[in-house]
Amino acid sequence: MATTTKQTDKPRPGDTYVQSFARGLEVIRSFNASAPRQTLSEVAAASGLTRAGARRILLTLQTLGYVESDGKLFALTPRILDLGFAYLSSMPIWNRAEPVMEALVQQVHESCSAAVLDATDIVYVMRVATQKIMSISLGVGSRLPAWCTSMGRLLLSDLDDAEVLARLEAAPPEALTKHTVTDVDALLAKVIQARRQRWCLVNQELEEGLISIAAPIVNRSGRMVAALNISGQANRTSAKVMQETMLPALLASAQQISRLL
Repeated sequence: MATTTKQTDKPRPGDTYVQSFARGLEVIRSFNASAPRQTLSEVAAASGLTRAGARRILLTLQTLGYVESDGKLFALTPRILDLGFAYLSSMPIWNRAEPVMEALVQQVHESCSAAVLDATDIVYVMRVATQKIMSISLGVGSRLPAWCTSMGRLLLSDLDDAEVLARLEAAPPEALTKHTVTDVDALLAKVIQARRQRWCLVNQELEEGLISIAAPIVNRSGRMVAALNISGQANRTSAKVMQETMLPALLASAQQISRLL
């Protein structure tokens, strides 16, 4: 089990903190699926900036080609993908992991994903889907809460208990379905269970009808750097069946990817 530096505290401006750069990132993050095109006022409100401050950043991003505008509404351009691609291209492991994931999908006939932990969320870095089983669309770069996902709970299990509690408190759990566990102590117990058994199953806590099971991807030192999961429909595959028939193949695939590290 590894201990990490606490990441839930907001950084404070100082000699090593470039506030204008941080504000630029907030402006970029203000754009999402529910707000793909925004007015200047909307960007300012979403990023916590003044109109003048948001305008300077938007015009800078526009000059650099990351933002476009029709004179009233602003939107990100495809060039913004360069920022995410820089991360993926610096981690060639995922290109080598894709054939392993594809083979697993062919074996279990369910979708397979890989994700890393980012503060209180998981971020998808690779996905091989069989068919659409969720109401939301998932792809590389998609984010989901760590506390109600199989990969998230497993990745949290690589932290010490104090850090897990800090992250749960930083993003208070809320009920997404009638099955969602929201009690912090109960969630910590599930994280501890995932740490002990080295895999995690979540049954319909993120979305009704969705069941998933995750296995760890570790580096040479044994540190968990990512998680691999299989997800399917609960009315087709029960938790018991998934654990008995798919977990062995999932663990073997995760170990194979780990060896690539």
